[in-house]
Amino acid sequence: MKAGIIGSGSWATALAKILTDNGEQIAWWIRNEDTIRYMQQRHHNKHYLTSVYFDTNLLRLSRNLEEVVATSDLLILAVPSAFLEEVLLLLPPGALNGKKVLSAIKGLVPGNNLLINDYLSEMFDLPLEQYFTITGPCHAEEVANEKLSYLTFSGLEEEPAQIIANMFANSYLQTIVNKDVIGVQLAAVLKNIYALGAGIAHGLEYGDNFLSVYITNCFREMQHFLEAYGQEHTDAGSEHNYNASAYLGDLLVTCYSLHSRNRTFGNMIGKGYSVKAAQLELNMIAEGYYASKCLFEMNKEVGAYMPVAQAVYTILWEHENSREAFLALEKGFI
Repeated sequence: MKAGIIGSGSWATALAKILTDNGEQIAWWIRNEDTIRYMQQRHHNKHYLTSVYFDTNLLRLSRNLEEVVATSDLLILAVPSAFLEEVLLLLPPGALNGKKVLSAIKGLVPGNNLLINDYLSEMFDLPLEQYFTITGPCHAEEVANEKLSYLTFSGLEEEPAQIIANMFANSYLQTIVNKDVIGVQLAAVLKNIYALGAGIAHGLEYGDNFLSVYITNCFREMQHFLEAYGQEHTDAGSEHNYNASAYLGDLLVTCYSLHSRNRTFGNMIGKGYSVKAAQLELNMIAEGYYASKCLFEMNKEVGAYMPVAQAVYTILWEHENSREAFLALEKGFI
C-alpha cells in the first residue's frame, strides 16, 4: 500500500520516521510551504523531533491535500483533533472512496463530540471496515531515539489490521493487533484527560503515593465508562482486555512520563497558570484539554460515574479551584 500522512507535528514526524526507516515511500501533507522547503534542503523537521533526519528520496512533500489523498491507498491522520475538521473540509465528499484510513489522533472532534470514525462516516461515508486506529503506549520522542516501543493497530478485521501493522514493525517498534476499534479510541481520549489530572496533582505537590492511587482510580473509571458506552454502542467482535497495553499501558505512560504534553499542561495548571498561559507556554496541543469538554458532553448520554474526569473538566472549563477539586477527589478514592 502507498501511505500518505496528513499532519506535520511530532507524532506525524515519528510515524514518518518509522515508515521511511522501513523503506516505505510516503506522500506527506504539510500545511506550511516554508517547512516543506526546509525539509527538502535540510532533511529534517525544524519544529518537531529535530534530531530525526530523512532520506528525502522517500518523501513526496506537498501542500496539496487532495493530491496526497488521491495518490495514497492508506491515509494516516496525524493532526490534532481540534484541527481535523478544518483540514478535511479541504477535501471533496468522495475523496476517501476506496481508501483505508489509519487514525493516529487521540481525541474527539470538538463541537460534534464524535469519534473520528463517526465523523468520517458522516462526512465521507467511510465504512468502519476501512477504518483503523493506532494507539500507544508510545511517545514520539522515544521513537526518535529508537527506544523500543509498542503500538496497537485496531480494525474490525484482524487480517487487514495486521497488514498495516507489518508496515510499521521494525527493530525498535513492536506491533500488536486487536479488534476493539471503538474501545481503544475512547481509552486514548480518557488517558489524556487523566494525564492532565496527574499533572495538576504534581503541580499541587502531591507525591508518588497519591499518584499511584489516583491512576488506579482513573483506570477503574475508564473501565466503567467503556463498559457503559459499549452497552449502548455495540462493537461487533470487539475485545475487552483492558489490562492490555493499549488501555492500561497507555494510561500509565501518559500519566507518568515527562514526555507527556498533557501531564506537562496539567502541571502548569496545578501551579496556578491560567489555561491560556499554559497553552502559550506549552506551544503544542494538549488533547486532554479539548477532550475533557467533549467527554463531559458525551457522558450526559452515557451516564457513567466519572468523578476524576468531571473534576478535570470543572477545573479547566468552569474555573474551579484545583486544590479544592482534588481535596474532594481524595475522599472518594479507594
